[in-house]
Amino acid sequence: MNAPSLGPAAIADARPSAPVGAVRSPSSRWPADESGAGSLSPTAGAARESDAPTDPTPLDALVAQLAATAVRRDREGGHAAAERELIRASGLLALTIPTALGGQGGDLAAFYDAVRAVARVDSSLAHVLGFHHLQLYGVALYRGPAAQRHGAGHLRETAEQGLFWGNALNPADTRLRATPTDGGWRLNGVKSFCSGALGSDRLTVSATTEDGGFLIGLLPTRRDGVQVEQDWDAFGQRQTDSGTVRFDDVWLPHEALLQLPGETPTPRATLRSQIAQLVMTHLYLGIAEGAFEAARHYTSQESRAWFASGVERAIDDPLVQHRYGDLWLHVRAAQSVTREAVHRLQQALDRGEALTARERGEVAVAGAEAKVLAHRAGLQVSSQLFELTGARSTSARFGFDRYWRNVRVHTLHDPVDYKLRDLGRYQLSSRVPDPSAYS
Repeated sequence: MNAPSLGPAAIADARPSAPVGAVRSPSSRWPADESGAGSLSPTAGAARESDAPTDPTPLDALVAQLAATAVRRDREGGHAAAERELIRASGLLALTIPTALGGQGGDLAAFYDAVRAVARVDSSLAHVLGFHHLQLYGVALYRGPAAQRHGAGHLRETAEQGLFWGNALNPADTRLRATPTDGGWRLNGVKSFCSGALGSDRLTVSATTEDGGFLIGLLPTRRDGVQVEQDWDAFGQRQTDSGTVRFDDVWLPHEALLQLPGETPTPRATLRSQIAQLVMTHLYLGIAEGAFEAARHYTSQESRAWFASGVERAIDDPLVQHRYGDLWLHVRAAQSVTREAVHRLQQALDRGEALTARERGEVAVAGAEAKVLAHRAGLQVSSQLFELTGARSTSARFGFDRYWRNVRVHTLHDPVDYKLRDLGRYQLSSRVPDPSAYS
């Protein structure tokens, strides 16, 4: 590929060329604020509902399409091939690609808005969409030849052909070994938790070398020797395709490396883990918002007042009101802190290679705050909603249990206790988190 090299700030400096950040769910209950990070009050959606109708955006249309089948697909599990084609057709695979390379030029706020909007109705496919763009951000952040010499070409090709990227980078799984050979490497072994790999066109992959090094590269998913297995069987996030990928003597040329073995990442390059952590934060927050809205609607339209409450409608029960108020504060706190974390991360990306290790660490602190609060909001709302909606709401036709199952599975990605440790350590001694794949 002879495309011009991708400048290190190309994605970070891109700004939306279309109102992609104006995310609306079909109910318009969760409008984006000026930062693109969420509604400012529980009544904000009501004002929007009275506005004159507008044509749905591609994101609106996609959310509506996914919502229509979400309960059934969650029950069935498996690979959501048709729904991934809906994502491809929506154009959202090019959301974060600069307009100069054929993309939409969306910034971080627009990207996370889209992930969160989809997560309210289908957190599995929100995960797949989020991790697709995570791989694209990696192309802009790393310094290997696949990024510096060929990055623009990879992104242009993705925009023009609607390519789907998957993940085989899991740094906690070190079973994939890279052996040097003329002009590149041979990959042999296994990677687990490869979200989005099944049905993808490109993979980002990491492997260890014989001398203890670590490389990151990219390759076509259909390259000879790559076998993507459909063995994901968790009780939640059932359509993220987070199964196993096997590599049998797979050729990885030197020109396909994003990070060279032995290379020390710059502070800016290590922002990839922060982008990933905020993908998860927006998944949890989107689940919390989706569960809250589902419960609110059910209580308003379906619930019967308890006989001892002294009221005719469930929504007039002061105990029900109290519980909804308490749950809303979990959501509201996560929204606010997440908005700040996105802003801090965008500022760091805008700094380019001038970003210092200390500045990068403070981004990680903001991200940890947001992730912990979104983690708590997702778990609290998705589990307590049944106490507010009652026994009839447990019917399988509603599928309300999917919110808890999805957030419970995904919040196990990396231990939240270590986020709390990092936050406590920062408050006590001003020590910022050490850069890693999870912090």
